[in-house]
Amino acid sequence: MAGSATEGIARHRLPVRKLFAASAGNALEWFDWTIYATFSIYFAGAFFPPGNETLALINTFATYALAFFFRPLGGVLLGRFADVHGRKPAMILTISLMAGGSVAIGLLPTFAQVGWLAPILLLLARIAQGLSLGGEVSNASAYLGEVAPKERRGRYSSFFYISTGSAVLIATVLGFVLARTMDKAHLSSFGWRIPFLLGGVLGLVGLWLRRSLAETELYHEKKETARQVQRPLLTTITQHPRAVGQLIGFSMLSTLCYYTFFSALTSFAVKGRGADDVDTFLALSIATALFVVLQYPMGALADRVGRRPQLLVWSGATALVIVPLSYLVRPGFGNLLIVFCVGLALYTAMTSLAPAIMSELFPTELRGLGIGAWYNLTVAVFGGTAPLVLSALSAAGAATAFFWYVAAGAAIAFFVILRMPETKGSELR
Repeated sequence: MAGSATEGIARHRLPVRKLFAASAGNALEWFDWTIYATFSIYFAGAFFPPGNETLALINTFATYALAFFFRPLGGVLLGRFADVHGRKPAMILTISLMAGGSVAIGLLPTFAQVGWLAPILLLLARIAQGLSLGGEVSNASAYLGEVAPKERRGRYSSFFYISTGSAVLIATVLGFVLARTMDKAHLSSFGWRIPFLLGGVLGLVGLWLRRSLAETELYHEKKETARQVQRPLLTTITQHPRAVGQLIGFSMLSTLCYYTFFSALTSFAVKGRGADDVDTFLALSIATALFVVLQYPMGALADRVGRRPQLLVWSGATALVIVPLSYLVRPGFGNLLIVFCVGLALYTAMTSLAPAIMSELFPTELRGLGIGAWYNLTVAVFGGTAPLVLSALSAAGAATAFFWYVAAGAAIAFFVILRMPETKGSELR
């Protein structure tokens, strides 16, 4: 019997088309979200009063941070929508909102043209994208977790950040190409609009891909139960408080890692430490390619050794190396390459199994809402503010304090993960 089971596992073939259909839409979501941070150093002056470049950048990141606080609302509304009406229609709605916001930003008038209406319109477009991404992460994670066999949930989950990393890589490479082929005056006047308009076009491709997805069997089994849940957000706290606490604990470090390496360090290296923008984009592009390549092997490793050991290595190592790495953020391609490669390689220990570990926390009837609400609240508090905090501390001459802040978050995550049960190979509820 054991031999037959082993042969059944060996014969398993990944439904690559289904996984890429779900993940490609997610990639486009993250492309649109990432280019805002990536190109902020060029368009900050377009939407705010001229004369103070540092203040314009801080205001741009403040808008970035404010939009994050709509992510929990999107997580609640779109997560509940997915629990009641299905993962597929929810994912179609999220990509439509994201692409629409991207096109709007690409076409917005500047402060010189319409005054204070410009930053208001920018904020409204970012709010739409914040609502969208709040639902996207929870619903795509739930979808990947629910379609995966229990013994391969890590492998299936790795496609989430394969898509995310690929999107970030495309955005970063685009930044590198535009920085190399256009001068800063042209990038600041119109070049920054190109990726936003491209994101809108790519959104149509993602919408077409997602229309081909089949709904998950677990949703069909639990949809009536989901519809009968009263006060679902309160239910996640009263009936699953441990899951909520665990999700907040490891998501705090995860979001700090993501927005430190993929968003905050780009502008900090260029504006705060005088690094060359081409070197910065190239180093981040290479490290992001490494990040993508490591996802599937790390997801497979989590299916073999378990979730907890992998997460403990990630959080413990991050606590130890993040401050030393910060001293290498200075001019020089080699220095920047080490910072991005070490940080993002460590981070794959978490990202490769993120949808699996989050899906295993909540039952199906609360999965979309549970992940959407508490993950996105954590991201809003710690991730949305990361670029703003780093910019403000850097302007005050205390940039190193930010990296101690990340190290403290890593230590907290380590102790939260230490108390988590192992869920490798478990059946989703």
